[in-house]
Formats: sequence, structure tokens, C-alpha cells
Amino acid sequence: MNKIPQQYSLVTFNFSALAEEHHKKYPFRQGNLYVFLGELANMKGHCVVADHITGQIFSGYHTDNFVELTEDEVCDY
Repeated sequence: MNKIPQQYSLVTFNFSALAEEHHKKYPFRQGNLYVFLGELANMKGHCVVADHITGQIFSGYHTDNFVELTEDEVCDY
């Protein structure tokens, strides 16, 4: 199981962990940044994220589908 990102960290959606035929089922886009708002208290393993640019909020997605970025990785975006 992957480490849960820190609250309010910048993350990306990890498409490489999913079969390609499932990619279109998710609202996330390759290369987009999201703010990890946290794990849902009464729904362990699921989280809330917000699109870094638009602020659109997404909830109920698996926490292990998101990867926290390092400061150097954030600078690359």
C-alpha cells in the first residue's frame, strides 16, 4: 500500500497504476496538479482532492491513486 499524501500537498493522479482501459473513467488528466485535501474520516482509503488551477473538488477516490510531488517535481510543472 502506498503512503498517503500529506494534507494540502500537491499531487498527481497515478495513471500507471491502472490498466489503460480504465483511464477514461476518471476525471483526472495526465500532467495536472491537484491539492490533496485529506482522507475521508468515515471512508478510509478514500480522499478529497481539488484541481490546482480550477478549484474543482473531487471526492471518494482511492488515496493510493495519488502521488505526492517533491518540491523539485513541482518546479518542473
